[in-house]
Amino acid sequence: MAGPSTAERGERQQESSGPPLVRRFGRRRLRVIIFMLLGSVLLGAGCVWVLYGSQWLRVGHVSVSGTTVLTPEQVREAADVPVGAPLISVDTDAIEAQLRRKLPRIDSVDAVRSWPDGIGLKVIERVPVLLVRKGSSYVEVDDDGVRFATVSEAPKGVPTLELSVSRPGSAAASLRRFGEDRLVREAVRVAGDLPAAVARETRSVKVLSYDDISLELTAGRSVAWGSGEHGGTKARTLTALMKAAPGARHFDVSVPTAPASVVS
Repeated sequence: MAGPSTAERGERQQESSGPPLVRRFGRRRLRVIIFMLLGSVLLGAGCVWVLYGSQWLRVGHVSVSGTTVLTPEQVREAADVPVGAPLISVDTDAIEAQLRRKLPRIDSVDAVRSWPDGIGLKVIERVPVLLVRKGSSYVEVDDDGVRFATVSEAPKGVPTLELSVSRPGSAAASLRRFGEDRLVREAVRVAGDLPAAVARETRSVKVLSYDDISLELTAGRSVAWGSGEHGGTKARTLTALMKAAPGARHFDVSVPTAPASVVS
């Protein structure tokens, strides 16, 4: 009787040796997976402890940059950053909102973590383009029309607003139609459109009506601006007009396509 063929003997050998190898490799793979899971858990726990439990990454100082009128001390006090707290737990969005609420002079602020132990506050302050008299004080207004601070002394180079809406006629009609806030915004719009050289010489912005805004400059000069519309064109026209007639006392750019100047 013939014995098993070579192919049959190979199949029987694979059948007899296969399962133990599979089991052996399976156990090794399981151990590797378990070790990897344990390592991940330990690594995660270590990271959590370093970030929240250790003394290495805690707030130790608060730096302030970008201030001009405000002092760094004022900003730090208003921010009230929790010194000693884990740096990762500091709510930078809440700090930014709190600074804007407590210090209206701040236009924008960026609170950033400065690893390993600092918080940086990058501040941009509002810049006044117009002043509104309030008794013996002045309210500063920025180019967005935001009234953000009251000061006892007028900052140099910032014109004051003269809102002559108490007069009868067109002034009263403009007040009824547009409201005082709208007229103030138009004055702010004009002040924001002024060329830098003219802005430095502007003492006041006078509003008689929505369409009748004028400027009082140094040396007794004046400018009829008209409405706040086409501010960029009026600014360029005024610059050219003042260069062409340096001795003029009055300039009219209310219609920028037909400007005029008067010497005396």
